[in-house]
Amino acid sequence: MKKYAIDLDLSKCVACGACAVACMDQNDYEVKEGQRPFRNIFDLELEKKEGVSYHRLSLACMHCEDAPCITGCPSACLRKDPETNFTVYDTTNCIGCHSCAMACPYGIPSFGENGKMIKCDGCYVRVHNGMLPACVKACPFGALKLVDTEAPEEEQPIAKEHSLRMTSMGMLKSQV
Repeated sequence: MKKYAIDLDLSKCVACGACAVACMDQNDYEVKEGQRPFRNIFDLELEKKEGVSYHRLSLACMHCEDAPCITGCPSACLRKDPETNFTVYDTTNCIGCHSCAMACPYGIPSFGENGKMIKCDGCYVRVHNGMLPACVKACPFGALKLVDTEAPEEEQPIAKEHSLRMTSMGMLKSQV
């Protein structure tokens, strides 16, 4: 089994939002007032010894290794996909209790008009079929990459000093 992640190249993201639009289109999700898309765009200002650095971030579900949303769901709607290791969901049994959102350290799970949980699933069905996640495919600057996290460092598509990958429980894995 490969373990996939969607990495962000901080040196290439310009916060154009193409990834967020592609995600909404792929999931047939229209953001209503008071809701947020599966993928969000942020500006980040970091103070460093050399001064301040500015970055654009395109963030969605972090697909945590030990995803607290999975254990937080009393209806067992969330699970790890065995082929991709993405955190995926089936809302058939969702009772809309918001336990998954409360357990998530990022507050990622959202709730649709029907009261059931929705979130980024890494486009795991697309990946099963040999395609890229919609956000990765849509990025005109190549800032998002689908990576095999277990591949050797020299095979990673983004140079370590520019890469941002979120890991379990909020640890930023970056040299920035």
